[in-house]
Amino acid sequence: MNCNDLIKYLEDWVPPNVSWDRDNVGLQTGSRKDKIRNVLLCLELNGKVLDEAIKKDCNFIFTHHPFIYRPLSRIDLDNDSKSQIIKTALKKNITIYSAHTNLDFGKEGVSFELAKTLELQNLKFLINQEKNQYKLVVFVPEKSIAKVADAIFTAGGGIIDEYSECSYRLNGEGTFKGSTSTNPSVGTKETFETVKEMRLEVIVDSWKLNRVLNHMLKVHPYEEPAFDVYPLLNKNANYGEGVIGEFKSPKSTENFLKHVSQKLGIKSLRYTKGSKNRIKKVSVCGGSGGGNLNDAIKAGADAYVTADIKYHTFQDAEDKILLVDAGHYETEIPVLNIVKKKMEAFIRSRDERIKVYKYSRSTNPTRIYNY
Repeated sequence: MNCNDLIKYLEDWVPPNVSWDRDNVGLQTGSRKDKIRNVLLCLELNGKVLDEAIKKDCNFIFTHHPFIYRPLSRIDLDNDSKSQIIKTALKKNITIYSAHTNLDFGKEGVSFELAKTLELQNLKFLINQEKNQYKLVVFVPEKSIAKVADAIFTAGGGIIDEYSECSYRLNGEGTFKGSTSTNPSVGTKETFETVKEMRLEVIVDSWKLNRVLNHMLKVHPYEEPAFDVYPLLNKNANYGEGVIGEFKSPKSTENFLKHVSQKLGIKSLRYTKGSKNRIKKVSVCGGSGGGNLNDAIKAGADAYVTADIKYHTFQDAEDKILLVDAGHYETEIPVLNIVKKKMEAFIRSRDERIKVYKYSRSTNPTRIYNY
């Protein structure tokens, strides 16, 4: 298995196109062509992580936070640690790959894994992405409908939430008259033809559209297929920010804070009191989620767990919702569990003997002083 095989698998799960425009996800350094020996997962890459990768013979490093976030202005091997890491990685033929906000916004991504770690149930996105889907309508002879539909589905069209191969089909009649230069697959040129056709409709994510159209056109029997593409305002059920769920049974505020601390391995929490003494409905957002506070309130959450909360955001939440700052690293690190699980399943499906390791230490730069 080469690096590109694993990258393609990851990008089918968390497509780069769903990330923020200003983000830098995907290949950071290295080659997609190199054969993978072993894989190391980390939240962010530093010299100690690289040393462990080399020790464990890992030539593919997966990071959540992009190793190269802003354009590099120079490669200074004497004074810059990032430059030194790049030099060593290239020298050792180590490929570095990052999935950041696309992993935040995907199902089973950062916030979903945080919610599962906190044992929440009935999970759904707090905010769904929108305006990133199209409706594809194509007109197909009845006898070719299965072939064309299968091509569209294979290319990734027709996915709605947990359902795949979704389409709408309507019988009708198509008409056409080819010129002298045409070669129609049905009827004859320069003759008005009427054909029994089906109108096939599917929803397609924007980043899959070109691939779906190419697959469709390859198998469509017509010389000039008729089709329409409509931009949609729909909310995308498969991508979004934050998660909202609920406990099986309500918890008191004290037990809730203790539960969060224990599940995330945190010795102290910053929080502001909410309006309820019993916590059942909870919203979470791994990493910096202060901007989604009002969405959590509007969704009726009793508590909101996220990180990097500003003082005035705590003020805005007071007496409205139990707002908890559980730490950036602490709310994101659980996602490496699902990344590891998915990678290992993919590797087994390819009958490969590649090991996937999580970095054995912490890359969290913050410390808590207890007086």
